[in-house]
Amino acid sequence: MGHTGFEPVTSALSRRHSEPTELMTQKDSKINKLVLITLCLYFHTMIYYSRDDIDNLDKIFRLNMINSCTGFKSANLLATKSTNGKTNVAVFSSITHLGSNPPLIGFILRPTTVPRDTYKNIKDTGVFTVNHITKNQVEDAHHTSAKYSSDISEFDKTELEEEYLDNFHAPYVKNCNVKLGCKFLEEYYIKENDTLMLVSEIMHIYIIDNKIQEKDGWLNLQTAKSVTINGLDGYLSAKLINRFPYARPKKS
Repeated sequence: MGHTGFEPVTSALSRRHSEPTELMTQKDSKINKLVLITLCLYFHTMIYYSRDDIDNLDKIFRLNMINSCTGFKSANLLATKSTNGKTNVAVFSSITHLGSNPPLIGFILRPTTVPRDTYKNIKDTGVFTVNHITKNQVEDAHHTSAKYSSDISEFDKTELEEEYLDNFHAPYVKNCNVKLGCKFLEEYYIKENDTLMLVSEIMHIYIIDNKIQEKDGWLNLQTAKSVTINGLDGYLSAKLINRFPYARPKKS
């Protein structure tokens, strides 16, 4: 019999009970697996998931675990405006650095089989903004993930405010301390999960307070009060541990 994802749990419990119960041996039941996970957490026992275990988990449980197991993610508001002037703003946790020269970023969009205002506006206008979420914006920022119809702007349903800088078509988000104006370059289809990766170029950078940027160019995101995302719905404040010089091989 192959190694199962919950043998460590059963093993830990067996040390406390001479005869494993029926509940402990029915590993194919989603309910029983959740009970075992709860017991595992209670006894501070290591949890292990095989590939099959992951597939058989409850959908929401799996979403929460897989979205948080890769570590902290960036927390940004991506703002666009349609060709007829309707604005849109949405929270994104997949925006990531792709390169410095040229300055490129990438982010993932879910399947476009349903209306995606952000995607349509970017393709129609070619531009969008990326705005760091700050601590006092997290509730409104998270609310932008609600599914409003295309004729409703999330700016109108939250306390978030539009801000226009240097005649850029897309709005920035007021009171965000780091803002990027970006130009869409290319999209790449990812067949494995039917998503799109959009590659874009940073055209404008606004740093609201010069205390945020160090002399070597580095942005102190703690000073900027930028938050980070844990999973799908957890927002955290970042605290700097240390900065280190460029790592070089140690001499023997």
